[in-house]
Amino acid sequence: MSQIVIVDYGLGNLRSVSKALEKVGGNVSITGDLEAIRAADGIILPGVGAFHEGMARLSDLKSALFEAQGQVPVLGICLGMQMLMEFSEEHGLSAGLGLIPGTVRRFEKTPGFKIPHMGWNQVALSHHDDPLYTNIPDGSFFYFVHSYWADTPEQYRLTSTEYINPFASSIRNGTVWGTQFHPEKSGEAGLQILRNYIGML
Repeated sequence: MSQIVIVDYGLGNLRSVSKALEKVGGNVSITGDLEAIRAADGIILPGVGAFHEGMARLSDLKSALFEAQGQVPVLGICLGMQMLMEFSEEHGLSAGLGLIPGTVRRFEKTPGFKIPHMGWNQVALSHHDDPLYTNIPDGSFFYFVHSYWADTPEQYRLTSTEYINPFASSIRNGTVWGTQFHPEKSGEAGLQILRNYIGML
């Protein structure tokens, strides 16, 4: 059975992601071991917290993510998705992994809108044939918690969501995917995302 590794770099709700993957049939381990990550059939990069801290804590595990590009499916979730990108404006401009082009920007303070964007919101599919969205209808609802959003060129945008401004709620470049929402907190639609991910291994 294909081995999925959830990267443990000290940030994020690792157990809830692991339990959700197990629920849909995934063979999952949580590890910060570089060689175990390199040997995995699929890599999940979760995360909750500050971008610059996440990048610092990844340390030498970054090399496994660079090596995985084009080889095995990588899925970044929330902060994990943001770290896949080139830069973030959080706490000044910080460099990301650069696996997907674009910059992470903060939502502008806007009357009538709370920051962080927290709760259920819809996604509009930009690419209806992407395997991550098999059996997921356009306009499905997912659960979000974030103050920063992904500004990425159109060709890397799998779905868009509206909150203060339109933003990329999921992204892809080759074998690297990211979701700004939390699949593990998004009910049946979120579990279907994780089933689809397992199906790509």
